[in-house]
Amino acid sequence: MNLPTTLTNDNRIKVADVLRGFAVMGITLIHFIERFSLYSFPKETCQFLVFTDKIIWDSVFFTISGKAYCIFALLFGFSFFIQDNSQKQKGRDFRGRFAWRLLLLLGFACINSTLFPGEILVLYALVGYVLIAVCRLSSRSVLWIAAILLIQPIEIGKIVYALANSGYAPGAPVDAPYWDIVNSVQKEGSFLEMCTTAIWTGNVANMGWMLTHGRILQTAAMFMLGMVIGRSKTLTCSEKNLKLWLNVLAISITTFFVLYGLNSVIPDFISREAVLAPLSLTLSTLANAAFTGILFAGIILLYYLTRFGHILQHLAPYGRMSFTNYLSQSLIGGFLFYNWGLGLYRYTGITACFFMGIGMFLIQLFFSRRWMRSHRQGPLEWLWKKATWIKTGKR
Repeated sequence: MNLPTTLTNDNRIKVADVLRGFAVMGITLIHFIERFSLYSFPKETCQFLVFTDKIIWDSVFFTISGKAYCIFALLFGFSFFIQDNSQKQKGRDFRGRFAWRLLLLLGFACINSTLFPGEILVLYALVGYVLIAVCRLSSRSVLWIAAILLIQPIEIGKIVYALANSGYAPGAPVDAPYWDIVNSVQKEGSFLEMCTTAIWTGNVANMGWMLTHGRILQTAAMFMLGMVIGRSKTLTCSEKNLKLWLNVLAISITTFFVLYGLNSVIPDFISREAVLAPLSLTLSTLANAAFTGILFAGIILLYYLTRFGHILQHLAPYGRMSFTNYLSQSLIGGFLFYNWGLGLYRYTGITACFFMGIGMFLIQLFFSRRWMRSHRQGPLEWLWKKATWIKTGKR
């Protein structure tokens, strides 16, 4: 088997950049059809657009929603390993510097959250500290911890509690009142009102949603799995690794359809909401993880084994500038849809938003390709790196 080159001349693993680019592309499309967490759509009168709205919404959410974030989280853990391992080889402990790096990320994320209340970097900045806690454990131990987190122990606890207490009924979602406030400002507020509301209320709403939908534990698990992928060097191209990813693909396909089918039929057998809701959330979270495995392994295999890899390679510059692209789209999306900008939420349906998302991706892809021809990093990636390694004193 003639295997393709794995590394660039600066020892970057190309397929990791491709995967990251795919994840950010997916996140961009999701953000645009959601109008950046502003779920208020004009009534569509054209039956053709009603049809395309339904097709686009269902297909994009089935294929990408939750999965793109999982891939992004896997690569966050992978990047941590690359940095930690590089410093370890130089005899340095990266954990303290990474803690500072996460604090910087929190600063970027808080600024971004004033523009887009549904962003994920606040979660990454807070949950990222689990990598510091587990990075010196064995890979086996890390995998066990990740597996426990993936099965959503909080939801399992809710099921056990509901079964033991027949009168228990879950309350209303804790995040809903906060989203009502945020959505009102998105529709009617000025830029200053948006910023002041989003920085607190928006983050409370977003983190509340993350907690009640299992994203916090899932993200921590994905960080750990990404770190283990880095340790095992399975993203490099070898016959052994390709066989591994073929097995991952087969197992993920089987697991996904079993979990997806099971989640579809359990409402026919369980009617009690206190049991059904956490069980459905657990199964859907595991199904999303399995579908993530399909996408992750599928892209790796397409990249290394088919001519389609040359097309996927175009995503690499976009992936290398993922931080810049992710943050810049929040400003642009807020300006396009919120009241303080053009207020397009009043006029754009799902189909129009989908094509706007494609346009946003193509513009950012073009900029990324041009930028990376003469730079080693994106502008915000460079700033984050410089701030990470700022000197705190004389050696």
